[in-house]
Amino acid sequence: MGQGGMASVNDWLEKHRGYIVIVLACLILVGGAFILARRPVPQPLAITPAVTPTPTPPPTPTLTPTPAPLRVYVSGAVRTPDVYLLSPGSIVKDALQAAGGPAGDADLDRINLALAVCDQQQVYVPHVGEATPAAPLPGDAPPPAAGEAARTGGKVNLNTATVEQLDTLPGIGPAIAQRIIDYRQANGPFAAPEEVMNVKGIGQATYDKLQDLITAP
Repeated sequence: MGQGGMASVNDWLEKHRGYIVIVLACLILVGGAFILARRPVPQPLAITPAVTPTPTPPPTPTLTPTPAPLRVYVSGAVRTPDVYLLSPGSIVKDALQAAGGPAGDADLDRINLALAVCDQQQVYVPHVGEATPAAPLPGDAPPPAAGEAARTGGKVNLNTATVEQLDTLPGIGPAIAQRIIDYRQANGPFAAPEEVMNVKGIGQATYDKLQDLITAP
């Protein structure tokens, strides 16, 4: 392009400079608006108040009453006969140990060491060769004479009768009478008259003869 052409272009640019500036300004504004329109709008910040968890109250403890100790009188062939306080659930062996253990002549084969004891019970450990004594009567009353209860028409108490008293009953001889006493010594008092059938040698037929003549209060 010659000098004449360049002069013409410069003259044209100079003549239309204002329009050119306006057009460029419009392009810049449109481009900026387009860029702003495409720009993602930031999400507003949400401020959530902190929630304090409500503490769970501890469970209320259940109060269990403490069982009272058992008062057991241990006597006979033991080292220290006396009344002892034993824990609930104790057995005859525990009572024997509380009394210092068996004496040298104790006949342990005649008692049930695994039997549970109850409050106000007497545990008697017999001596070797000793006949099992009858249980004491209430108020330390003297025992009735042999056969007295049967002769007067009263009932024989299975828990207090002696061998002689039991021997007066029909179908009961001295051997079975001794078994009755051994049984109540090992297992505790009879709770009902029919429990006498737990003694070896006493069946239903024998009990039928005894039921009106015996008692176990």
